[in-house]
Amino acid sequence: MTARPDETFPQRGAPVGLAPPGPVLGVGIVGYGFMGDAHSQAWRTAGHVFDLPLRPVMAALCGRDGAAAATAAARHGWAAVETDWRALIARDDVQLVDVCTPGDRHAEIAIAALRAGKHVLCEKPLANSVAEAQAMAQAATLARDRGAASMVGFNYRRVPALALARRLIADGRIGQLRHIRVAYLQDWLADAAAPLTWRLQRERAGSGALSDLGSHIVDIAEFLTGDRLAGVSGISRTFVTERPLPAAPGQEPRTGPVTVDDAVVFVASFASGAAASFEATRCATGRKNALRIELNGDRGSIAFDLERLNELEIYEPAGNDTPRNNPSGNNRSENNAAADDTAGFRRVLVTEPSHPYLSAWWPPGHTLGWEHTFTHEVRDLVVAIAEGADPEPSFDDGLRVQRILAAVAESADNQSRWTIVD
Repeated sequence: MTARPDETFPQRGAPVGLAPPGPVLGVGIVGYGFMGDAHSQAWRTAGHVFDLPLRPVMAALCGRDGAAAATAAARHGWAAVETDWRALIARDDVQLVDVCTPGDRHAEIAIAALRAGKHVLCEKPLANSVAEAQAMAQAATLARDRGAASMVGFNYRRVPALALARRLIADGRIGQLRHIRVAYLQDWLADAAAPLTWRLQRERAGSGALSDLGSHIVDIAEFLTGDRLAGVSGISRTFVTERPLPAAPGQEPRTGPVTVDDAVVFVASFASGAAASFEATRCATGRKNALRIELNGDRGSIAFDLERLNELEIYEPAGNDTPRNNPSGNNRSENNAAADDTAGFRRVLVTEPSHPYLSAWWPPGHTLGWEHTFTHEVRDLVVAIAEGADPEPSFDDGLRVQRILAAVAESADNQSRWTIVD
């Protein structure tokens, strides 16, 4: 059975620059943009930090622009270059295909790789539609029977502080969940002069902030709580409907239509009855990558801020572990009364070896960064493959997120009507 992300791990692996021993896992990656860079860093690093049962070998990088792909491959350490993803899948030295393309290519590439018996890591969101995600989940189920594993890349599950928060919530530290509020705010589209990219085209991206950021916060909300969203009601907005297109020298400036949302806000109900609110926007002026989560239970609260990646805020009232026979508090002891006077949120620095993933890194107090989440993702995937276990989050998990995003979109299209999650 694979190790859970909230367990501690062995100490550091082989020193950087030395190839760790063990069976090889040949990796091929499709895409060399932002996510391709992040995943490449993870594949290059994981085996030098964790004692992995399989040794990742960066066999080939694939991109349509051969020259650009060759430059990226040389920068990151990929051994070969392909310009056709079908050729990458066919390579004998590739046992795992990492899909880092825009969303419109996820289904086609991932399904082909699974049918070829390759393991697959696919970036989030899993697909651009529920139908595509269903096809991918079905392909993953069939491939599993032939020994091919699959995982969707929700990297925020691998933030040590969030993995610790999940453990604390599961242990009952905040009691019965009542509220959860999540906001993911960016500002790179706040300027109306920002150019039109594939992320602003429905046919390439599926949706805007809803899929790009909303998929993260939906997944992390269900991951932390162990609960399921049952219904949603939302609104979406596109603030800038036309954006500049790239122009050649001497060419007249042109614009193209924005066909996705800039922002989405929705409320939701969990199956347990807990209430939730979500906000995702790429037009929050001044916010670069601000993800904040707060969960309130009947015995305490936990809060996390991505801009303080190595910290949790935890509130546990004084006397939390003692029976509360008198809600009025009139019979409290003097000691409890004094403690209540100073109760409040406390800061927990998540850098101890006993915290998730941290035993493989630096001494306590030496903080980690955003890129480490991808290294942890690779670690968990490789261990699951070696053990014959099902990696998490699975394509079924990715399909579930896709259904929730579709329910939010349907609600927004119908002027905030309450929509049941299928």
